[in-house]
Amino acid sequence: MGGVSSTIASKLAFFPPEPSYQVDLDEQTQKLKLLGVSQSEKGEVSILQTKRGHYIFSVFVRNKGATMTLLYSHGNAADIGQMFQFFIELSDRLRVNVMGYDYAGYGRSNGEPSEQNTYADIEAVYKCLKEIYEVKEEDIILYGQSIGSGPTLELATKLPQIRGVILQSAILSGLRVMYRIKYSLWLDIYKNIDKIPYVSCPVLVIHIYDSCDGVDLQGTEDDIVDISHGKKLWELSKMKYEPLWVKGGNHCDLQVFPQFFTHLKKFIISVERQSDYSKNVELEESIIDLDYTLDITNEIKCRPSIEEIEKSSRISTEQKEIIPIRPSTDRKLKPRISFDKREKPRKSMDYFGKSRSSTDQSERGRNSIDR
Repeated sequence: MGGVSSTIASKLAFFPPEPSYQVDLDEQTQKLKLLGVSQSEKGEVSILQTKRGHYIFSVFVRNKGATMTLLYSHGNAADIGQMFQFFIELSDRLRVNVMGYDYAGYGRSNGEPSEQNTYADIEAVYKCLKEIYEVKEEDIILYGQSIGSGPTLELATKLPQIRGVILQSAILSGLRVMYRIKYSLWLDIYKNIDKIPYVSCPVLVIHIYDSCDGVDLQGTEDDIVDISHGKKLWELSKMKYEPLWVKGGNHCDLQVFPQFFTHLKKFIISVERQSDYSKNVELEESIIDLDYTLDITNEIKCRPSIEEIEKSSRISTEQKEIIPIRPSTDRKLKPRISFDKREKPRKSMDYFGKSRSSTDQSERGRNSIDR
């Protein structure tokens, strides 16, 4: 067993490229900036500490008209310096903010790359989005490319309110890249096949295929991750969005195909509309809770409070016994009883409205997929 596991580890080990960028402090703005990267002024660089004690680098590309933010986890043979121009293109063409980051051991991030480290890395970036950039959970779309699908789906299972998930050339698991196995094994890494059913938001799957008739998806020009990975992930998704199967190309150049950005834009618009619908529902519920009523002139009038009704019904302030209010034919007073009943469950909702705790995966791995 030891020989088998060591062989698997050697084939799936992480292979971070040589760092493609430097980081320096801008003397004028006193902010960090990328060096050796064109248009670096468009990126906001941060150093984040993970719960595993590593310091990783992230870059935030802002779009002033954006309502959604992509949290992008890149593939194995890349860093944020190499991905930066793509981040800018995503931001401009989709009208979104983009947050990219380097895993521990990638780019200028310290530490060693491993499965558990990537989980800690993406959690630190998500925390930065919420606390520093004040991005709400429901305005975040997680984007995982290739091995980046691992930390993406790990985080997605813990965030029930995220707006969507995008999986590009994603893997079912580490071992399944090389072998056709039916069940997940203890030595496997990034067991996405077991996690995707627990993702409770729309999932867009993008993958490459090579076929003569354009229908049969057997075979692929993605020489790293077979199309069967994308198909199975889409089939197991709880909330399926129309997938994008791109004919031709290779593992890392999907963005050169015109349908790539077209389909991404459709997905962004779709989840944005869901967000708008949810906000309208919340607004309607809040109006109902305020217990306003409309008269025939469509003017909003607030009903008298319970205290005012009771005050007008008292005979004497010295009398301890409460005299019942005389029945009335005025129907406007009847809903006040239901209003009183609604007040009690609100307290219990505040009590039980605690955030769900998350647990970390116990498995560790220092393996990788694509070179």
